[in-house]
Amino acid sequence: MPPLFRIVFFRFLLALVASIAFRLPLYADPPAVEKVEPPHWWIGSSMRSVRLLVRGSHLNGAQVRKNSAGVSAGKAKVSADGRYLFVDLTIASNATIGEHPLIIQTVEGQTTAPFRLEEPLPRAGRFQGFSADDVIYLALPDRFSDGDSGNNNPAKSRGLYNPAKTRSYHGGDFAGIHKRLPYLKSLGITALWMTPIYDNADHANPARVYDNQQNIDYHGYAAIDYYGAEEHFGTISELKALVDAAHALGIKVIQDQVCNHVGEFHPWAASAPTPTWLNGTKSNHIDCDWNITNLMNPNAAPQTQTATLDGWFAGILPDMNQNDPEVAQYLIQNSLWWIGTIGFDGIRQDTIPYVSRRFWRSWTEALKREYPRLTILGEVLDGNPALTAFYQGGRKGFDGINTGIDTVFDYPSYFALRNAFAGDNPNLSSIQKILASDWLYPRPEILVNFMSLHDQPCFMSLPGATYARLQVAQTYMFTVRGIPMLYYGDEIGLPGSDDPHNRRHFPGGFPGDTRDAYTSAGRTPDEQRIFDHVRRLTTLHAELPALRRGKMVTLYQRDQQFVYARTLPGQKPVLIALNLSNKPATIEVPVGVMGLTSGDKLRPSLSSMSSDRDVTIVGGVIKLILTPTSSDIFVAL
Repeated sequence: MPPLFRIVFFRFLLALVASIAFRLPLYADPPAVEKVEPPHWWIGSSMRSVRLLVRGSHLNGAQVRKNSAGVSAGKAKVSADGRYLFVDLTIASNATIGEHPLIIQTVEGQTTAPFRLEEPLPRAGRFQGFSADDVIYLALPDRFSDGDSGNNNPAKSRGLYNPAKTRSYHGGDFAGIHKRLPYLKSLGITALWMTPIYDNADHANPARVYDNQQNIDYHGYAAIDYYGAEEHFGTISELKALVDAAHALGIKVIQDQVCNHVGEFHPWAASAPTPTWLNGTKSNHIDCDWNITNLMNPNAAPQTQTATLDGWFAGILPDMNQNDPEVAQYLIQNSLWWIGTIGFDGIRQDTIPYVSRRFWRSWTEALKREYPRLTILGEVLDGNPALTAFYQGGRKGFDGINTGIDTVFDYPSYFALRNAFAGDNPNLSSIQKILASDWLYPRPEILVNFMSLHDQPCFMSLPGATYARLQVAQTYMFTVRGIPMLYYGDEIGLPGSDDPHNRRHFPGGFPGDTRDAYTSAGRTPDEQRIFDHVRRLTTLHAELPALRRGKMVTLYQRDQQFVYARTLPGQKPVLIALNLSNKPATIEVPVGVMGLTSGDKLRPSLSSMSSDRDVTIVGGVIKLILTPTSSDIFVAL
C-alpha cells in the first residue's frame, strides 16, 4: 500500500472510530426497572389494551418483548432521559391468569418488568354506587381510630408520628376503621368515605412550616405514588379486607381520588415521563388563581382561564396536564385499577373545576363503561349554585360537554346552613333562597348535604353555635332533598375550628384517650343527646321512603320558621317543621298538597312518638305548636 494511501486510510479509520464513540453513551449500563404502573390488570376488562408506564434507568432505545401467550406488547416509547418507558399491552380473550413478565432489551443488556393478570372481583355486593337511600360518613384514616400500633412509626418513614402535634401522623389506620365498622353500622351509616389513602411523602417538609410545625402530609392529598397505600394506614391487603368487611355489614365504601395534582415530592416533580406531563416545572410554573367562576363564563377567553386550570395549588403542588394524552390515559387507568382491585362503590373526586371538563367526560365514560352502577361525587368548593350545577352531569353545558359526574357536594347549602343555624342572628331565609335555585341542577335530589368537613370548621366551633341549634340543623340536613353526610364526630357535636383543629382525634380511638365516645358511657350528657338525635334521624331516614326520595314541597317559610314536606306516591307523606326562635311558635299550615284531608292525623317522630301528641288536620290545615329552638318530623298515619 503506497505511503500516502496508508496515511489517508488510517485517518479515515480514526475518524470513523471517533464518530462512533461520540454517538455512544458514556456509560454502558444495562436497563433497570424500579416500578411498573399498573402492576396488574384483569381478564375480561372493557379496556383490553393497557398502557404501561415503566420507571427505571438506562431505558434508552429499549424494546419490549413478551414470551407468554395471550398478552402482546406494542412498540415502546422512551423518555429522552431514559427514565420512563410507555408500552401498550393487548390482552387477548384467551389470556391466562398469572404472571406475564415483560422483557426489556437494549443494546447494553436486558431486564424484566413484572406484570400479572388477575381474575376480576365478583360484581355482587361491589361497585354498587350510592344514592339518596344512603347516609354517608367521612372518616380521616389518621384521626378516626388506631387499630394497629405497629404501623405508627414505619421503617420507610420514621419520625412522622407524634399525636401531640396537630400536623403529624396520629396513628389512625385501616385496622382502626375496620374495628369500628360495627359502631358505624349501629349509627345507621350505609356508606363510608375515607380521605385519600395514596402513599404520601416519607419525610416532613422543612420549607413549609405552619404553627411552628414542619408540614407532614398525613391527610393524603399529596401523593408520591398513585399505586401505593400510605404505610401509616396499612397495606393494600388490609384496605381490601376493610372494604370486604364493610360490604359484609351493608356499608358501601367511597374512595377519595385526586386527578388534579400530585405531591411536591412525587418523582415526577424532578423528572416527568413526558415534556408536557405537568403544567410547568418546580422552577417555572404559574400559580393557581382559584378563579373557578370564570370557567362557566361563556364569554371568557381561554387565556383568562389558564391560571385556574394549569396553575399549581398554593404554588407548591405540581399540576397534572390532562391535555397530554399519556396523562389522561394514566389517570383513567389508575382510577379503574383502584376500583377493580379493592371493590369500591363510588369515587369522591377532588377539586374538579381545576381540571378541564373535556377530561372529566372521557374519564367518567371510561369508568361507567366498566362499572355502570358506580357513583361519582365531585368537589366544587363554591357557594354559587350556578357553578356547582355547571359540573353536575346529566346535561351539556354551553361548551357542549356533559361531565358525566353524577353529583356534587352542596356547598351553597352548606354556607347557607352556617348562616341559618349559627351566628348572632340565625335566619332561615338563607337556606330557603338556596333551595330556590334547585332548578339549576340536573338532579338536585342527589346533591350531598353536610354541615362539617375536613377542610371546613365543625358546626360547634362556629360563632353562636349551641347544641340545640345543632340538633335543628341536623334535622334539616337529614330531611332536605339530597344525600345526608356526617363528618366524623358530628354525631356527638365534636368541635373543631379551621384545619387542623377540625381534624382532632375521635375520643376513644387512640392510646391514652381518657374516655371512649364510641360508647354511651364515654359520652358527655350533651354528646349523648346529640348522638341519640342523629341515631333517630338515621332510623327515620331508613324507615321512610319519602324522606329519601320524596319530592320536596315548601309549605311555610319565615326568618325563624320553616315547614316543608316530602311526598312520594304510594308512601306516607312526611312534614318537617323547624323553629329557630328562642320562643315557642304556633303555625297553621295548609297541607292539601300533601294529599291529606280533614281528619287525617300526623304523628311527631322526634319530640314524642306518643299518640297523645298526634296532630289532626282540620279544614285542610294543620296547627303546629313548636317549642323554642326545636324541630320535628311528622309522619302521616
